[in-house]
Amino acid sequence: MDEAGILKVLAEVPDPEIPVVSVLDLGIVRGIEEGVVVITPTYSGCPATVAIEQSIRAALDAAGYRDVVIDTRLFPPWSTDMISEEGKAKLKAYGIAPPDPARDVECPRCGSLDTKEISRFGSTPCKAQWQCNACLEPFDRFKCH
Repeated sequence: MDEAGILKVLAEVPDPEIPVVSVLDLGIVRGIEEGVVVITPTYSGCPATVAIEQSIRAALDAAGYRDVVIDTRLFPPWSTDMISEEGKAKLKAYGIAPPDPARDVECPRCGSLDTKEISRFGSTPCKAQWQCNACLEPFDRFKCH
């Protein structure tokens, strides 16, 4: 099994809701086990789970990995700790504050720490709506979990 080749393919599969990050960047791909790609959605009710599975399947098939199986597992649950540092940088560059429970929320547009949550519900269930008090721009923040 060409694990490195499979990982290269998966690194090019974008998340359907945040296309600047791959399924590897977000930590949705848990690993490869003997010809099985193990994935975990960002939460059990994620509406993008089927789209993610289909995108992974199409990418694997196109690269000649038709025998590789996709196994979706809900346990252990996905956590924002699984987002790679590169993924966090891509989120910020895209205008989404990456999750970091250890620090204040930085505005992805101007860098100010003078921010506030305005709604626990953002553009998708895994994000909350925030606003910067310095530049007044609203932005999404990945919820920490």
